[in-house]
Amino acid sequence: MGLSSTERNGDARERLLTRLLDAFGEALPAPEVSLREIAARAGTSHALLRYHFGSLPGVLAAMLKAQRSRDNEALLKAAQQATFADLVVSIWRTYTRPEQLSRVRGFFHVVGLAAHSPPDFGEFIDSLDDLTKMLATLAEREGRDAEEALTLATVTVAAIRGLLLQAVLTPAVPSEDAVALILRMSESRSTSGP
Repeated sequence: MGLSSTERNGDARERLLTRLLDAFGEALPAPEVSLREIAARAGTSHALLRYHFGSLPGVLAAMLKAQRSRDNEALLKAAQQATFADLVVSIWRTYTRPEQLSRVRGFFHVVGLAAHSPPDFGEFIDSLDDLTKMLATLAEREGRDAEEALTLATVTVAAIRGLLLQAVLTPAVPSEDAVALILRMSESRSTSGP
């Protein structure tokens, strides 16, 4: 039994994505780099990149989604024995490591593009709730009802992303204190009751 052309194309896309990830490691190509330069570094052709990903933003979105998926798998594994606060700190530490700077910048670049053209970034946009779901699960495990857990997780992820943007734009601003404040706010609600 043979593979359909869609299955072969999907496999080819995944192999190409693997080559890109191997070539760039934890980093992300800068938005001003051309597809030709990215292709050269990955040992492929820019025509294949264009065919499978459509454009430079498509390449960046696919790479970010894959990198974030790997991060989330590691965070989920750690979350099995963690508290809500532990996971928040782990998320913050994961994305504030110096080697993550190009990815964090790339994340906000792709988010900005996706805001202007959501249909072109559906797969990437769909992946943005992964951390929220993990945090909501932990908040429920710690005794919050489902709606409150989801709200807390949503606000926490939004705050983390806002702090990451602030760290990219104004690195001198101390964000660690803000993360501690987020945790104190989430704890004060859980101890103060309804």
